[in-house]
Amino acid sequence: MPANPNSPAGAPPGPLESATFLPLYQQIKTLITQSLDRGEWKPGEAIPSEMELAARFKVSQGTVRKAIDALAAENLVVRRQGRGTFVATHHEPRAQFRFLRLTPDEGEQHYPESRFLECRRVRAPSEVARLLDIKAGDAVVLMRRVLLFDGAPIVLDEIWLQGGLFKGLTAERLSEYKGPLYGLFESEFGVRMLHATEKLRAVGADADSARVLEVESGTPLLSVERVSFTYGNRPVEVRRGLYITSHHHYQNDLG
Repeated sequence: MPANPNSPAGAPPGPLESATFLPLYQQIKTLITQSLDRGEWKPGEAIPSEMELAARFKVSQGTVRKAIDALAAENLVVRRQGRGTFVATHHEPRAQFRFLRLTPDEGEQHYPESRFLECRRVRAPSEVARLLDIKAGDAVVLMRRVLLFDGAPIVLDEIWLQGGLFKGLTAERLSEYKGPLYGLFESEFGVRMLHATEKLRAVGADADSARVLEVESGTPLLSVERVSFTYGNRPVEVRRGLYITSHHHYQNDLG
């Protein structure tokens, strides 16, 4: 049986009591995920080889391989031919479009310019608190930003983050940072976004969003509400975006 994650360091491995109903490779996947959550291997770093992990957990190399295949399918790790398996990172170009599905009707998809309008700590409204699984009134970070494609404002984002996880996030730091936002969360705050749920609906631009996006009030917009999760299925971000889709479309590949 695999090692018990709650055992003291150096203690002999024991059964994973809480997951004995799972297939063995799923138990190993859980143990590796727990190590990723603890930061044993950082984003971008190589994890031990299949042989080393098999020895560590006292299982076959085939079981470890199946566990890593499952982790790769969930974008937690990346296999690189001839080099090994690495912890996935938001700084990789391939990862930058996992959570940004807006594609131009013509031309190639490219990452937009970010322009931050505000960043401040506030008390969580009840609906945001419910989605983040915190108490109403708890501290959150509120950000508003515009995404510009080829200089034109296309997306207006309102982003709410758990305040305890993002201490020190300021408008100044955001203005200095030039990479993907999730890359900043990962490298400076140790928060990696793993998956998200989204709700889409059509809305009309109100006065404020019309002004920021430089369209007429009532212009049809695509509203995208996202809740993003880190390890342990913990919600850490609520994002409400308004998208202009006159020359872009929202593309999500299923299956």
